[in-house]
Amino acid sequence: MRAPLILAAGLAAALFATPIFAHDYTVGDLEVAHPYALESTGKTAAGYFSITNHGTSADRLLAIRADVPRSEVHTTETDASGVARMKAVDALEIPAGGTVALAPGGYHVMFMGLDKPLNAGETLPATLVFEKSGELAVDFDVQPRGDTAGGHDGHMPGMSH
Repeated sequence: MRAPLILAAGLAAALFATPIFAHDYTVGDLEVAHPYALESTGKTAAGYFSITNHGTSADRLLAIRADVPRSEVHTTETDASGVARMKAVDALEIPAGGTVALAPGGYHVMFMGLDKPLNAGETLPATLVFEKSGELAVDFDVQPRGDTAGGHDGHMPGMSH
């Protein structure tokens, strides 16, 4: 009599389970978690996600293609006087067994030359190009700007580009 009860409880848990991330993607040994962009008010927007490499050898993110004039991976560097600047990177190494987070204040994607601002609730399709794993189509969910996300539309206060 216990087996049907355990089975029913397991089925109920499966039916009502909520995934941690709304959308994850995989290609080869790489898992890309929750790509999102912040809504913008101008011609630039910032995008974020994390990449976990479940493999035994490193891979590299070489490019991001989107239907915008320019999309690049940037890093944030702070000079001796405390001024933070964004700088494009040629490639982003994803170490074997490691995770790289693209997050506010660090590595991030810059979508530049937008025809119109990105609005919360929209999606921005893009393709991530990896050296070994190949290409991966993803959708960046556009989310509202908030205090915890850095509060910028591609530019953080005190940053120069």
